[in-house]
Amino acid sequence: MAMEITQFLLAAQSPDANIRTQAEASLRQFQEQNLPLFLLSLSVELANNVKPLESRRLAGIVLKNSLDAKDSVRKEHLVQQWMTIEISIKSQIKDSLLRTLGSSASEARHTSSQVIAKVASIEIPRKQWPELIGSLLNNMTKQDSPAALKQATMETLGYVCEAISHQDLVQDEVNSVLTAVVQGMNLAEHSHEVRLAATKALYNALDFAQTNFDNEMERNYIMKVVCETAISKEADIRQAAFECLVSIASTYYDVLEPYMQTLFQLTSNAVKGDEESVALQAIEFWSSICDEEIELQEYETGEGGDSGSAHSRFIEKALPYLVPLLLDTMLKQEDQDQDQDDSIWNISMAGGTCLGLVARTVGDSVVKLVMPFVEGNILKPEWHCREAATCAFGSILEGPSVETLGPLVTNGLDFLLNAMRDENNHVKDTTAWTLSRIFEFLHCPASGFSVISQEKLERIVTVLLESIIDAPNVAEKVCGAIYYLAQGYEDAGTSSSLLTQHIPRIISELLKTAERTDGSDFKLRTSAYETLNEVVRSSNVVETSLIILELLKSILHKLGQTLELQIVSSDDREKQGDLQASLCAVIQVIIQKLGSTEETKPSILQAADPIMFLFLRVFCLPQLYCA
Repeated sequence: MAMEITQFLLAAQSPDANIRTQAEASLRQFQEQNLPLFLLSLSVELANNVKPLESRRLAGIVLKNSLDAKDSVRKEHLVQQWMTIEISIKSQIKDSLLRTLGSSASEARHTSSQVIAKVASIEIPRKQWPELIGSLLNNMTKQDSPAALKQATMETLGYVCEAISHQDLVQDEVNSVLTAVVQGMNLAEHSHEVRLAATKALYNALDFAQTNFDNEMERNYIMKVVCETAISKEADIRQAAFECLVSIASTYYDVLEPYMQTLFQLTSNAVKGDEESVALQAIEFWSSICDEEIELQEYETGEGGDSGSAHSRFIEKALPYLVPLLLDTMLKQEDQDQDQDDSIWNISMAGGTCLGLVARTVGDSVVKLVMPFVEGNILKPEWHCREAATCAFGSILEGPSVETLGPLVTNGLDFLLNAMRDENNHVKDTTAWTLSRIFEFLHCPASGFSVISQEKLERIVTVLLESIIDAPNVAEKVCGAIYYLAQGYEDAGTSSSLLTQHIPRIISELLKTAERTDGSDFKLRTSAYETLNEVVRSSNVVETSLIILELLKSILHKLGQTLELQIVSSDDREKQGDLQASLCAVIQVIIQKLGSTEETKPSILQAADPIMFLFLRVFCLPQLYCA
């Protein structure tokens, strides 16, 4: 018999701290003294339509948190707790949850869907609750089932499929689930909410559908419904349908050939004219195709030989139409401020990322399609054009051969260096990123090839160090360019001496950059120290040992200063810890570098005592604060 806990659940949300604390203590005591009755009472509260929404909401949250946790040890403990509860009590809880799917409150239905999936993740793999799938499907086939119940049922099926493995259902159950879900998407009489929930459920059910996709007739039907759903009048349903297509592209690549013409038309229309949320998924479809084909090519050229899957070369076939489509998206940049988060995903970023994957997939073939766009836009007065042209060029630097890209980059390097002085922040940001990719993929003297001549190195270093004082987002990309510039000279033998004369300037500017406080977070500082590490790691140790020793003194001094920082909050403690971690990483790289040759080893041994003294103080400091 469930207990009345409404008053405690409401009091636990009181603005009065004393009332809240007492209620939480009462709930905790109830939970510890009689867990089965506690969980049953929560499920009854959630299912009761006459109870306040506030108490039902908290009941659902507590119930869900009593079944699952992010921490694996805690999660296993909760699973074992559930398994020890009497079957009769568990049956009552599960019945309450299934009843809640028909609740008039959408929030209660939603929470119940999630909790059912948590229970299913425990019980279905253990061959318990075998009637769950049948009960849910029954909700869909009843003539008098209200739309709200069907929507909640579809949502539950989706969550259950997400929570369990494909081995946990027999094929008949999979067939029934797919039939119900596809019908939920397909039938005109279903409401918008039901169709959306069904489409999302299909996304989670696709992993179960291998046998169905192997059957041509069933596959044709599923693909027909998904493609029809992708042109629904509601944007959120279209987005969900394209998410299904993205999953199908990666899971069932080898059976897509008959549908690719239709899929190209669908994705093309979405990219050109649909809402951004839909267009992003349409681009992601082609990125997934690229991923699959790149992996197939790696199998073909690697030791594994044939992967066993057919390589249909969809990207190669679509190339003349796909590349212009992607290039057009790259002109749709957003006009955010220079200090706005540039990690917010948008259509131009998605287009550039996909173009990069296309270049990796087809190699040289992409260059002749992209370069006219680059040349036609790079000098235009509108910044969107200049930025898009630079981004397009940077995106194709991995994949095509050195022989194809080498002359283009060599001829364009001076132009890119000039563009680091562009009046627009976005153009400078993308130019610095492009330079970093040039240095990453086309600058490796050790292998006998580099687009950087000895004559151009002086100008490259000068421009980068001038640009590192620019806006934080540009400075961060410049750090990346310096990182790969230095990395290219690692193991280069005598070629490493080319960079030696510039290392004092580079180290000085990186240390100044690490001290900057104008960024919105500590990404710039982290980038500066990571780049500093790479400069040290890649340098000629004999030629730069004295420079590195001076750097060590500076870093030790900075580390000592961190011990004097005023710590008044956990945020201060976190910032101090992050800075100390970066400084200790630099010291570690210096120790490894100077200790790598007999000629320089004595110099680092002389500094061993002060280094160890500082390390001990840093490592012991948190304990002193806790004492």
